[in-house]
Amino acid sequence: MIQITKDVYQIPLMPRNSINCYLVGDILVDAGVRSSHNKILTALKDKKVTAHALTHAHADHQGSSKPICESLQIPLWCSEPEKLQAESGNATKEYPSQGHLITKFQKKYWAGEGYKVSRVIKEGDEVSDFKVIETPGHSSGHVSFFREKDGVLIVGDAMVNMNLLTTYVGLHQPPGLFTLNKLKTYNQFLNWLH
Repeated sequence: MIQITKDVYQIPLMPRNSINCYLVGDILVDAGVRSSHNKILTALKDKKVTAHALTHAHADHQGSSKPICESLQIPLWCSEPEKLQAESGNATKEYPSQGHLITKFQKKYWAGEGYKVSRVIKEGDEVSDFKVIETPGHSSGHVSFFREKDGVLIVGDAMVNMNLLTTYVGLHQPPGLFTLNKLKTYNQFLNWLH
């Protein structure tokens, strides 16, 4: 676990920070892939966690939600458009290329079982001391979390931190293979860069 700033910790789950989750205050944001739960629980062993929130319910963000929520006895939160995927475990439902090998791989090996959503979050809600910002595009109900006092922004996959083919670090749009509306995501990406 890496402290990013006051009350914000990153839990890197895959090499080169390609998949992460975060502890913001006492709330876990995202949960990696199905096999990430032991790493997450180990990182959280000395931390108080009262809830688990998703930026979106894709396989690399909801994979360990069920075992995390059950082990820590905490509720799951997500946006209304993500609720069906979070509760059913059908984390690849919105991927544009259902027949693609990577989609099939993620569905079989990364997506976790569904878990009941206890709270629907929306624009302006508070998650710890972060405001929810609705950032649909990558998925229909994608949200980001912004803390105004120090400018910390957790964007899920509204942007990615490296090129997933070359692994070169830098801000990029998320891959089209997993993105529901590339134009909407592209416009958000441009707005955040300015």
